[in-house]
Amino acid sequence: MAGIFCGLLGLAFGSFLNVCIARLPRHESVVAPRSRCPECGAPIRARDNVPLLSFLVLRGRCRDCGARISWRYPAIELTAAALWVLCWLRFGWSLTALGMAASCFLLLGLAAMDAETLILPDAFTLPGIALGVIYSGAVCGGGWLGGARCAGVSLGWAVCAAALILAIRGLYWLARRREGMGLGDAKLFAMITAWAGPANAVLVFFLAVVGAALYGLLWLGLHKGEGKAHARVPLGSFLCAAAIYAVFEGQTTVDWYLGFFR
Repeated sequence: MAGIFCGLLGLAFGSFLNVCIARLPRHESVVAPRSRCPECGAPIRARDNVPLLSFLVLRGRCRDCGARISWRYPAIELTAAALWVLCWLRFGWSLTALGMAASCFLLLGLAAMDAETLILPDAFTLPGIALGVIYSGAVCGGGWLGGARCAGVSLGWAVCAAALILAIRGLYWLARRREGMGLGDAKLFAMITAWAGPANAVLVFFLAVVGAALYGLLWLGLHKGEGKAHARVPLGSFLCAAAIYAVFEGQTTVDWYLGFFR
């Protein structure tokens, strides 16, 4: 029953996350107006706004105009539900589970937004940094003094992470005279570091760079020289995917790697 509850709650938050993904990159409110069909503009009825179930009942089409509904909507809802169930299975009923569920919510939304628009909205990254710092202090232990110390350390590492991305960005501009990484990537990596700590952040950065490089090579191979100089890789999406992996297996992977030096 607990797993079912987590899954249903994940579906509900996944539905809201879809609203954020659709509106935040366009600087629109996630509260008003009501959700509408992007093709005909008809308001979405309450019975057509039930997570996952409405998509199945409508067979993936708008009730009014018959336009196809993007598969992104059920995919995000299912993924959010699966991640929240995994958080419960991995961490049980705990503050860690709640924090990791919130982290996965932010990371999933940012991954989708960067993949679709190459935009990482401040509305997710900046509160994400603050929540990560607060979470680090809350799970640290040692009373108020220990919590404050851990929160300060988390904030310091987040600043260092942002500085690293900014330094890479600056060096790339000096070498190529054009931007290679956005400011949003710096804020995102700071958010990830605030939640995950420095060791897991290094793992996340490594996995993301490798994944982005493989994606870029595949893109170049498929496009056969078309616009190679202007190919843009959503690094933020790879950072988010690697960070979600680190939520569940990051420490295990770090320990496995460090074992080679013992």
